[in-house]
Amino acid sequence: MLVRVRALLAAVLFLATGCTTESAGAPPPVARAPDAAVVSVAGPVPADRWRAVLIAGDNNSPAFDNGVEAMRDKLVGRGVRNISVLTSDPAGNPSLQVATAANVSTALRNGSGEACLVFITSHGDENGVVLRAAKGMVEPATLGNALDAGCGTRPTVVIVSACHSGIFLTPAMRRPNRVVLTAAAAARVSFGCGAGDQYTYYDQCLLQQFDGATTWRALATAARACVESLEQRMGVKPPSQPQIFVGQAVTDLRIPGR
Repeated sequence: MLVRVRALLAAVLFLATGCTTESAGAPPPVARAPDAAVVSVAGPVPADRWRAVLIAGDNNSPAFDNGVEAMRDKLVGRGVRNISVLTSDPAGNPSLQVATAANVSTALRNGSGEACLVFITSHGDENGVVLRAAKGMVEPATLGNALDAGCGTRPTVVIVSACHSGIFLTPAMRRPNRVVLTAAAAARVSFGCGAGDQYTYYDQCLLQQFDGATTWRALATAARACVESLEQRMGVKPPSQPQIFVGQAVTDLRIPGR
């Protein structure tokens, strides 16, 4: 059972994300960066100096691996070369590494670059997000520790696409050098992770808005508006309420290649 192994996985640095079936409550307040003085990132980070780790955490829906593959294609098209892709479906993607705790930890901790991007899409609940190959979950503290170890103070973008992914907007995650996007508020589910879905709702909107955005802040805002519109059209309730945090040092951090 996932809960039983959570403590074992907490010792390993790794990440993951996706949908569930529960919902309740209101979203958390909008996150703010700490008040301490920070130095803003000056100018865009060259595309070939980004390091990206893309993780599909669960193989019970093709939407997760589809989202990761599409994001990889977007980044490659923008000139990003340092990309680690971890799959939840090794049978369908035999050339890729499996999203185990060890592989995710290695991908996060190793590699050079001037900026980090972490994109995780999977199932999730109010404790964390699923990494099915590891038979466990990743919790906010574990993800934060992995980011500290692998990315440090470099500009870092974290996208957690999962139900209840707003739980990752903890004070420890809200660093001045980070942009954190979540598919849902802490007490809300996200949608579009069924066996017949190509992408989750959030991943679909993120990918649709990617080419039209210049900064990560603009992409986050456009993706949230897209999700709100899509959920209204589909008649799903309550709304997922995607969350956005932008640290003071990266308020105008540009998407690679823009």
